[in-house]
Amino acid sequence: MYKYFFKYIFDMLLVIIGLVVVSPGLIIVSILIRLKLGSPILFAQERPGINGKPFSMYKFRSMTNEKDKEGNLLPNEARLTSFGRKLRSSSLDELPSLLNVLRGEMSIVGPRPLRMRYLELFSPKEYRRHEVRPGITGYAQVNGRSNLNWDKKLEMDVYYVDNLTIWMDIKIIFKTIFNVIGKKDTNPNGADFEIPFDEYIKTR
Repeated sequence: MYKYFFKYIFDMLLVIIGLVVVSPGLIIVSILIRLKLGSPILFAQERPGINGKPFSMYKFRSMTNEKDKEGNLLPNEARLTSFGRKLRSSSLDELPSLLNVLRGEMSIVGPRPLRMRYLELFSPKEYRRHEVRPGITGYAQVNGRSNLNWDKKLEMDVYYVDNLTIWMDIKIIFKTIFNVIGKKDTNPNGADFEIPFDEYIKTR
């Protein structure tokens, strides 16, 4: 019952409280991004939601718009500034995703939304991670995050789908808060993985 009904109500209550609590932080980060990186402050990226249905996930912008002589954007590594790295490693860039929760596209807790191009690469078991709404934080994020390989991370996602309860969600939320404060299991670039899944899968 919680998985299919009360989880949504739980999310709505938390996101309303969350937006009130973090609104000063949202304003401060928005101003800093505008000063250091320019406009736009937010960016949207298409990600797979529940049942693999695409949606636009919002994040704070963390890279510049620098281009080469031909007008093409430079590689991500060249456009990610020290400020952007700090934004990612602190997970502050994820705060606008609260809007996705408010719109019913994401959950506070759930498997992290990955790239659309990965969908066709998942095994039937791995694809089950999309049976619930993706989350801002998740079971794998508080149990290793960037220290996990893709196989273990996807295994944890499916475990969450099969075992989620309100108590599990509450525990993950509190562990997330402590992990963010302590910067536990974080990647310097703010990513959960060193290599993309479509490259990793070639090594299986």
